[in-house]
Amino acid sequence: MSNAEWITRVDPVEPQPGPLRGLTMALKDNIDLAGVPTTAGDPRNVVPAVANAFVVDRLIAAGAVPLGKTNLDQYATGLVGTRSPYGACHSVFSAEHISGGSSSGSAVAVATGQVDFALGTDTAGSGRVPAAFNRLVGIKPSRGLVSARGVVPACRSLDCVTVMARSVETARRAFEVMVGFDPDDAWSRRYESLPHSRPGRAGPPVIGVPDLDLDLDPLYEKAWQQMLGEAHRLGEVVRVDIRPLLEAADLLYSGPWLAERWLAFGDKLDDVPEVDPTVRRIVRGGSELTASAAFAGFDRLATLARASEPLWTGIDALLLPVAPNHPTLAEVAADPIGTNSRLGRFTNMVNLLDLCAVAFPGPDRADGLPFGVQLIAPAGHDHLLIDLAAQWTDEVLLAVAGAHLTGQPLNPELVRRGARLVESARTASTYRM
Repeated sequence: MSNAEWITRVDPVEPQPGPLRGLTMALKDNIDLAGVPTTAGDPRNVVPAVANAFVVDRLIAAGAVPLGKTNLDQYATGLVGTRSPYGACHSVFSAEHISGGSSSGSAVAVATGQVDFALGTDTAGSGRVPAAFNRLVGIKPSRGLVSARGVVPACRSLDCVTVMARSVETARRAFEVMVGFDPDDAWSRRYESLPHSRPGRAGPPVIGVPDLDLDLDPLYEKAWQQMLGEAHRLGEVVRVDIRPLLEAADLLYSGPWLAERWLAFGDKLDDVPEVDPTVRRIVRGGSELTASAAFAGFDRLATLARASEPLWTGIDALLLPVAPNHPTLAEVAADPIGTNSRLGRFTNMVNLLDLCAVAFPGPDRADGLPFGVQLIAPAGHDHLLIDLAAQWTDEVLLAVAGAHLTGQPLNPELVRRGARLVESARTASTYRM
């Protein structure tokens, strides 16, 4: 790797006693860590934070140890991981493919084993797309369950602090600590105030899958069909209409939420080299929106939210791909806005419609690159989604040698039992069979 994942490294401190004691973490560099600048991907932001973000305080008190601040699409505007003056991140599985963003560095730091888990943020999918592109688990909590105090806002009404890890269990442990009401965050919500049961239903969970063609990249389509063939492992599978959700996804960068980005950091978007030109071009559009256009957007979203309500009466969770494809760095460079916009087709609507989500690895693409999927449900059903993801990813890490190695005669025995190659390694030179 190029080390583009890090903006600032810090010396580890002695961990506090607690449920996360000794686990290492990275923080997306729009989240405050006391004594360290919070750049939000802008090198002009050099003043050290005077205090930790609320969620960082909770994690440190539980024993987690921060190792540094990670790269991001500037001001958390992008799903690609390339809009940063600190350099572009690529997928840990391919130097030609993007890492996903905007929580790009956090995903890479976790996927390369440099930390146990990392915090990101997710407004349009920024905690799920990079998880999908780097074979990680990404928990996008219900809005307000995790305080965003001490986080540089992108869209304050939508922003969620997320966690990424290599396993559901590690992500769950961090999530349990992160959740907590913050009276000093106007958008914070108590978990007890949200519905989090399955009223009127017993038996296995009901999983909805789309009843329409998702227009996926061919490699993704093949992996998606394989996922659909195995989705019964999660529960009863039914087909559902997701068109209201897809229409809602289109609103995020064409309505009042673009004006909200302009309100958050528009005064930072000067014509200077430190500002990413694509971020400037996108967000400046928010300065032109009128109040009447904003209310039209709110009204349209309310209409689509009402139209989507029947979807949730018959299912416990919706299964979707995280993204329709996995672009290369070259494809993003050739069409930076269009490529990014397509990536949010299945993620943009989650915060707009007050939903929660968990991203996790599905079947790999035929070329070995990861294919990420997500489970989505109404706010408050976070634990149900985490349990379902754990059920799907229940696996044991094994090291094999000899005839079970890839290309050797006994390897098909492992493949037939659902095994997949995670990485190749060598034994120590002193080891003897």
